[in-house]
Formats: sequence, structure tokens, C-alpha cells
Amino acid sequence: MRVAETNSFSKAADVMDMPRGTVSRTIQSLEEQLGVRLLSRNTRQVALTESGRTYYARCAQILNDLSEVEANLSDSKSLPSGTVRVDTSGTIARTLIIPSLDAFFQKYPDIDVRVGLADRNIDLIQEGVDCVVRAGALEESSLVARRVGRAKIVTCAAPDYLKRHGTPGSLVELSQHLAVNYLSARTGKLVPFEFEENGQIVKLTLRSKFAANEGVAYIDAGLRGFGIIQPSRYIVAEMLAAGTLREILPELPCPPISLSIVYPQRSHISSATRAFTDWISEVCHRHPDLKD
Repeated sequence: MRVAETNSFSKAADVMDMPRGTVSRTIQSLEEQLGVRLLSRNTRQVALTESGRTYYARCAQILNDLSEVEANLSDSKSLPSGTVRVDTSGTIARTLIIPSLDAFFQKYPDIDVRVGLADRNIDLIQEGVDCVVRAGALEESSLVARRVGRAKIVTCAAPDYLKRHGTPGSLVELSQHLAVNYLSARTGKLVPFEFEENGQIVKLTLRSKFAANEGVAYIDAGLRGFGIIQPSRYIVAEMLAAGTLREILPELPCPPISLSIVYPQRSHISSATRAFTDWISEVCHRHPDLKD
């Protein structure tokens, strides 16, 4: 199934921490056992044959059924174990996942968590990822998305910036200020500031001398006084409490953004992945700035 999903022996080997030769020989033995060709191979990629597609679909169903049985065995004495590969942004990892991992490892000592960081949509199958924790609108796909919270947004700036440029008291005044702009990793375009005013969504693109397409750099530039930023409140809550960032225009709320867990629809959801997704969902539901 991993070879079929990644279209590659080498990628499947990397995902499963196996030698490439072992993967290739295992598939060859399976084909000899079944007496059919499951995969067509060329120098560039691997593709399923008609028999391979039939076999893959049944295997996927069997593994999904097995996963459901495992999840429903509430009287099972064994704890979930294995490796869960998670992709998320640096800001989510730093503020939500890593600070709470100690409690997760105490509850699930036999689960190994591997986190990849990217502020962009990735191909879960091709990159061998079990689940993604992502903020914002999701692209239409065959993936399963489970919303775990709605992130409150805050407009803020460093005290040094406000000392030098003043504190805006309206959107008109704000339009004259500098921002640290956020670049969409998918489109490369600037993401405008958004506010709710008189029941309408107002979008405002400010001038900037610095823009970033990654959350940690975006926040750091704001802390250094490069301009006004509009991050998720849960990311900067400690900075607001410490006074290293100050909220501006609190009377103009910003529309929240969704926080979701995404995972492949047809792939087998392991007990480790299920445990992790349930755990991060609970972490988000308990957070005051993420309550849905």
C-alpha cells in the first residue's frame, strides 16, 4: 500500500524505515504469491496495474476495518504504540504541540512523534505523513478534515514600534502605518489584515518593509518592531501578557480562522495516529483562544 500511495519504492522505504531492496523484494514475492502483476515499473515512477488497483482497494478496506476494531476494543489492556508522522507549522508546533507533549508521552509512552514543519499544504501520501495540523481554509481534496478549534485573531505591535510611530485609533489611522505582511506560501500573495466592522468584513493591505511566508519569522519581525502584525492570539498570548507585544484596536474584532486536523481518507489510521489526533483535539478544545 505504501508503494502504491507514494508511487515509489524509495519513498515507501523511507516512510517505513526499511532498505529499498527489502521493499522491492517484498513486492516481488507478493506478486509471485498472487500470480499477478500489481505494479508497472519504469525508470521514473511506479503505477498500479488493474489488478493492483483492485488489490489495493481491498487492502485499504481491510486495514480500515482493522483500525475500527482496534479503536472499539475499549477493554484492551495494551496502549497504542508506534510512530506518528505529523506535519504542521512552526508556530503551531511551538505553542500547542511541544508544550503539551510531556503529558502525551506520559499517557502514551510507546508512541514516537515525528514532526515536520511547513507553512504550506503538502501531499500527505507522497511525503508519508499520517496527519497534518493546519490553520486557515483548506483546499478541496479527498482528505478528511476534522476541525478542532477556531483561532481568535489579534492586531498587535511591539512597544518600540508604537513609541516611534504612535498607536492607531481607527482603520483610517491604521492605513498609514507599516505592517509585517504575511505571504501566502501557496499563492505568493500578501494576506490582508481583516476586521469585522458593522457586520461587514473589512480587508486592509498595509505597506511593509518586510514580509514572510512562515509564522515564526513573521512573529519575530513583529517583536523586533518592523511593523504591526495580526497573528492568532494563542500564538502570542504569552507575549501580550508579558508586554512584549501590545494589542491595538481591540474594539474592532477580527474574524477567527479554523484549526483543523487532516488525514488521508483511504489510508489505514493507526492506533498511534488516532491517539495523537484525539489528544491534540483535546488540547485545542481546552485552550481559551481556540474554543470553537
